[in-house]
Amino acid sequence: MKKNQKMAFALAALAFGTSLFLGCKDKNVSLNSGDIQKVDPNELAFPLKEKTVISGLTSFPPNTESNPNNRTIFRRLQEKTNVEVKWTAIQSDQWNDKITLAMANPKTLADFVFNASFNDSSLLKYADQGIIIPLEGYIDSYMPNLKAVFDKYPEYRAMCTDSNGHIWGLPWIEQLGSGKEAIQVIDNMSFINKKWLDALGLKVPNTIEEFEKVLLEFKNKASLLQNKFKIDGSIIPMSFIMNDGGQDPYVLINGFGEGYGDADKGRHIAVTDNRKVICSATQEGFKKGTAWLHKLYEQGLIDPEAFTQEWSTYVSKGKSGRYGVCFSWDVANIANLADWVPLPVLKADVKNLTAQNGSFTSGFDRGRCVVTAVAKNPALVCAWLDQMYDPFQSPQNNWGTYGEDDEFDIFVLGKNKAGKDMLKHAPLGTASPVEVREAESVNGPLAILDEYYGVYVTCPDDAKYRLDWIKDYFTPDVNEKYVYPNVFMTREDTEEVSNIQADVSKAINTAKSDWVMNGFTDQDWENFKKKLESYKLDKLLSIFQKYLDSYYANIEN
Repeated sequence: MKKNQKMAFALAALAFGTSLFLGCKDKNVSLNSGDIQKVDPNELAFPLKEKTVISGLTSFPPNTESNPNNRTIFRRLQEKTNVEVKWTAIQSDQWNDKITLAMANPKTLADFVFNASFNDSSLLKYADQGIIIPLEGYIDSYMPNLKAVFDKYPEYRAMCTDSNGHIWGLPWIEQLGSGKEAIQVIDNMSFINKKWLDALGLKVPNTIEEFEKVLLEFKNKASLLQNKFKIDGSIIPMSFIMNDGGQDPYVLINGFGEGYGDADKGRHIAVTDNRKVICSATQEGFKKGTAWLHKLYEQGLIDPEAFTQEWSTYVSKGKSGRYGVCFSWDVANIANLADWVPLPVLKADVKNLTAQNGSFTSGFDRGRCVVTAVAKNPALVCAWLDQMYDPFQSPQNNWGTYGEDDEFDIFVLGKNKAGKDMLKHAPLGTASPVEVREAESVNGPLAILDEYYGVYVTCPDDAKYRLDWIKDYFTPDVNEKYVYPNVFMTREDTEEVSNIQADVSKAINTAKSDWVMNGFTDQDWENFKKKLESYKLDKLLSIFQKYLDSYYANIEN
């Protein structure tokens, strides 16, 4: 850790009156200075000779098991390590509100935060305040599983390391495909109801004109569809959840203008073939595409609830068979596989799909797990967390496990070609993949590498067919050379980006919803761009550009 760590504690204490953390006056809490606390590695050999207790903070999805120790994965880990974790669990839809308070109180803070998923701003803020400790020394000394991943793929270590050489968070890494065929290339995949198309004698559309005609047929032949398929409820030609990740409809506008679309739904940036960072929402294609979506809305082709509905409502209507077109990571989450096919990239002015930023290096989250300054034995905590990176353990944490007591197992325990244990994905049937996995998985820090498939785990069926969809329907139209990489900015730049981005993204997301519903004028468009300028959009883009230039300068030298 930086030598001025203790100074950071003092400054924090000064800033908050009498405490190192917000509002805390407990002088009996012992805090880790951040200097590595070395131990004999033999003392960390699992299972430990004597049962040891550490504390963890995590989240859990609504309507699933709230006590982590009741999950099979954690029960087995306790047996394997002889380490008991005293958990504090927060429901995931309350996480953002409660985690800040939890991080501000060292008296009740856990040794580690398992499902932190801190963004760069939070990660570096907590680092500067001394709330979390640097981990590079512990990784090299006591985390052989993670170190092996870093040694084989040094880019992941680089993406985890800040400008001062410190690693503040343990990553989540998921490799499924690579480059323009990586499973993360597209998030909000579009799907069309093939059963309806066949019933009406229609073909899968390839242009925006053909797509519009299909939606009109769905609307005009609603009674026929309801009667033929015994649909309870009104026919909805197209539904989505605006500004909600994979459920956002803006994948449809990629063909307008120069074809940038709006793939980065958090930052609204794209990279040109000249390595210039641009705001996708100020491009002519965004304007034309939004106007076209408004035209669809005016014709009654878009679900009126698409701008306000929650996930449960969206799924409920989808499972009732009422949609003609929908959007998600996997249509099985919304409807079923049998009746649906991916909607190809639609041609407007051009035919193009802008890949998600960061996708060419697979799934990655550098702030997935942190170790806090209250940990009395950080080496043990890190050694226990390293078990999550065991090649046999990571797939279970990510997807689920085997030998559950309930009616469904994610995996069946089988053998690979060498006769060693391998996790074999069980068929999902008609079950929703996301809901089944939420019931069993624990997530947290992990690494699943492409070379694990066929050795430690089979590729999940839904990943296989999604990879096939990407290869067949989308990769051929991914024309760009670059996506914005996973860069680790300084705290100053991270905070400035965060502050500017909050206003910029809010303005863009508000405009999307408003304009699709109500339309807009050329003057509205000009005022919108001026508003973004007043929010320092140019400054935001210049920071992104600086790190893009630095990234390529480093990898090309």
